Amino acid sequence: MLLAFGWLCWWAVLAALLRFHRPAAIGVWNLMISWFTADLPLFHIVWEAGVAGVLVWLGALDHPAGIIGLAAVVSSWGGLLVVFYLQGRARPTSNEALERGLGADYLDVLPDERRASLRNRAPVGLVALPFHFPRRGLEIETGIAYGDHPTRNLLDVYRPTETDGPLPVLLQIHGGAWVLGNKWQQALPLMHHLARRGWVCVAINYRLGPKYKFPDQLIDVKKALAWVRENIAEYGGDPDLVVVTGGSAGGHLAALTALTPNRPEYQPGFEDVETGVTACMPFYGPTDFTDEGHIRVRIEDSYETLLRFTVMPGPQSVVPDLYAAMSPVHQVRPDAPPFFILQGAIDVLVWREENRYFSQRLAEVSDQPVVYWEVPYAQHMFDTLNSRRCCAVVDACERFVDWAVARARAAAGG
Repeated sequence: MLLAFGWLCWWAVLAALLRFHRPAAIGVWNLMISWFTADLPLFHIVWEAGVAGVLVWLGALDHPAGIIGLAAVVSSWGGLLVVFYLQGRARPTSNEALERGLGADYLDVLPDERRASLRNRAPVGLVALPFHFPRRGLEIETGIAYGDHPTRNLLDVYRPTETDGPLPVLLQIHGGAWVLGNKWQQALPLMHHLARRGWVCVAINYRLGPKYKFPDQLIDVKKALAWVRENIAEYGGDPDLVVVTGGSAGGHLAALTALTPNRPEYQPGFEDVETGVTACMPFYGPTDFTDEGHIRVRIEDSYETLLRFTVMPGPQSVVPDLYAAMSPVHQVRPDAPPFFILQGAIDVLVWREENRYFSQRLAEVSDQPVVYWEVPYAQHMFDTLNSRRCCAVVDACERFVDWAVARARAAAGG
């Protein structure tokens, strides 16, 4: 038993350092085993020591295999310390990505006080409390209806207890392969931090597959955006300054929302509502379901099997236009808003090559800046827990959204 546990510990370390994404079935297992390892390596040392201690107490060292297993467990802790050390590479690479995409002086557009605060303050986050998201200084209202569906057309609003003038708005869309997930499960570090820093954050649910097919999910996001336009002022928000974000399937919907403003087919019954956004910040979202970039060329790597049983009415050969319509890479446009695309370097579900291609295509077409940040050694879902890496991600996101809002205000003469 201890020997098997030792090999499992090393598997977790290797999965947190390397990208094993083929075959797809192994990739999913690597995601599950490496998620907490990649983000919380020091906590892994603690619980591994506890499990190993129990096995030793039960007599595991009475056999040579147990001694080898204990050595494997203890040696894996060195690997976990390497994982923790490599998390520190996130912060400098985020600065490099933002300066490369926005210019070295991008923070100069901010008011002096805000700029000084961003440059001089200590990193944010509660790394010692990865699952703790305190509500001090926040008001959170939950279960607000924005549409007709009784359970899925609901949203939560996070805002500071003290507000000073209309505040910019972050619209957060959860992931879950379009078939599961909830508005309180992702981006809590980001929303809690921004709400304390003078933002109103809106997290939404939307209708899920396989009962509801595309574009129902996108229509719901647009409907939530219409709700923001009409109602967010009551919560202290500015309806004209909205940044859309999300992770995985939510990142996909965020990108698609930003690239399809005011399209009447996605706004049934509210065609006249303005659905453009100030900026977009998709996290590890799939962007090409037609494999235009020739990245997922193997049948077993294709998205088609997943989509046929989730949000598509049939295979690509039957409804090719729907697959293209659902692909953000096919919707790139010159008047796209600024983008900050975040992608995990060792993500086994949404591959880095896919978002490299999307960011390249978008940058070629868009008149606005496109920032692409490949977060070093980051797995899927790297934004859900307080970790050393997630703190760097939150800081980078705050810099980008503050830049986007200040730039929009300057353009509007405000």
